[in-house]
Amino acid sequence: MYSYISGTVVEKNPAFVVIDNQGIGYLINITLNTFTAIGEKEKVKLFVHLAIREDAHVMYGFYTEQERSLFLQLITVSGVGCNTARLILSSMTVKEAVDAIATSNIKMIQSVKGIGAKTAQRIVVDLHDKVGKMTEAAADENSPVGYNTLKEEALSALMVLGFNKLSIEKALDKLLKQMTNPSVEDLIKEALRLL
Repeated sequence: MYSYISGTVVEKNPAFVVIDNQGIGYLINITLNTFTAIGEKEKVKLFVHLAIREDAHVMYGFYTEQERSLFLQLITVSGVGCNTARLILSSMTVKEAVDAIATSNIKMIQSVKGIGAKTAQRIVVDLHDKVGKMTEAAADENSPVGYNTLKEEALSALMVLGFNKLSIEKALDKLLKQMTNPSVEDLIKEALRLL
């Protein structure tokens, strides 16, 4: 229903913000990352999601479209509601969360308060492929998240070929600093020359 709301910040704390837009005050639940990004700004634009429940209409706001997109992916997972997704995005940055899901780092996801082993595994299983698409889109925009996904894909491919993980990581880090917009294939080819 709503894509974003922009206006003047009337009230703000780590849990929510009130934005005045043409005389209407919107109470929007936010993540800690969004709270930090808003900082001392008087005017903001938040990408929003309106959750309609039996007993309430609750709006969630995000400073970036990537954060909202990940939030929407998280709430599709069985056992992950809006508040749990918000907690995940308050405990780690979008980049950290995407990396944790893309690399199946269940321990990192489990480190979020209230996330058990089964929920963490479900998040990884359900979102692994979807997050890969998010990071490919980010790679097109030269985002650091994309580079990490490139690195992880190249890393797993080279590990399957039998190379040592530490050696691969060193080679990939070196190549990512040297190469401009490499594809996974380019990265693997160049890494094979170094290993």
